[in-house]
Amino acid sequence: MPAVFYPVLVKEMIILADDKIPTMDEPVNVSEDVAEEEVEIKETFLQKLSRFYWGKNRSSPLTKPLRKWFLLFIGPVTAAFVIGFVWPFIQGIYLSMCKFQLIQDAEFVGFKNYISAFSDASFMRSFWYTALFAVVSLILINVLAFAVAYVLTLGIKGSNLFRTVFFMPNLIGGIVLGYIWSMIFDGVLSHFGTSIVQNSTWGFWGLIILMCWQQIGYMMIIYVAGLNAIPEDMLEAAKIDGASGWQSLWRVTIPNMMPSITICTFLSLTNGFKLFDQNLALTNGLPVVMEGGVGVSQTEMLALNIYNTFYGSNMSARGTAQAKAVIFFVLVAAIGLAQLAYTRKKEVQQ
Repeated sequence: MPAVFYPVLVKEMIILADDKIPTMDEPVNVSEDVAEEEVEIKETFLQKLSRFYWGKNRSSPLTKPLRKWFLLFIGPVTAAFVIGFVWPFIQGIYLSMCKFQLIQDAEFVGFKNYISAFSDASFMRSFWYTALFAVVSLILINVLAFAVAYVLTLGIKGSNLFRTVFFMPNLIGGIVLGYIWSMIFDGVLSHFGTSIVQNSTWGFWGLIILMCWQQIGYMMIIYVAGLNAIPEDMLEAAKIDGASGWQSLWRVTIPNMMPSITICTFLSLTNGFKLFDQNLALTNGLPVVMEGGVGVSQTEMLALNIYNTFYGSNMSARGTAQAKAVIFFVLVAAIGLAQLAYTRKKEVQQ
């Protein structure tokens, strides 16, 4: 039967049944004057009509083809995921236990590369430098992004324009940002007889400023969405109870913002540890200081350290670089999952 006749058929059934179409959870109410046998027939009829009208039979024409052809839909995506991620990841773990210059000449050496990675002074320094950078950028980005989002949701004029302006730096690539900010910093620091690559302190805070400028707008959008999702009756109830603006912020707004805080914290933390292109373009790890007869880059982060080890002059260290990459992955994954587990416990159900 054509679908266009279904409404007419349903209408005629309602007239014949002398009752409304019940939902699946509603009981069927019939007149008490109807005979018991007619009641049973009527209840059975209306329940079948309700099942038909509210979805069981109506969805079956779509679910049957999906069940039949689901491999056609998920097959290409699964194949791309395996080829582009799973297999390279497994191969990377294997190469981290090999000595190689090319993949074809890989020679298995066990955990020797991991021992070399942990004994590398530059790698350990890069780890602590990256950890400090990630913590500082995490705090500054989220505090400033939340403050901007809170102000923009107070109903000020031009809030949409401000949102666009704050978000635009996120659309610029990291390499471009690095070179732009290097020119800005060098132009300012030249008046003090120094540059961004001659002083490790200036290099650190230069990376922090660059990261904040790029990421605050993105996190602000997430916080704006979270602030707009807070039920108005909660804020009104807090005002009626005599709560001040500061009390409402800490006791109502922030607890209800925990899902957004969880997402922004995770993104800020992982982005801080994975930072590469901005570090390469802005400081390239400079300055270099001799420690124990070995040059150690003072502003080199983990990703840049792995890159320099792999593509450095010592081609026999590529296995060590691959081991560093595996350690890097495990580190970022463990920190990210631990942060998610901790912050999700703070979330409240609305």
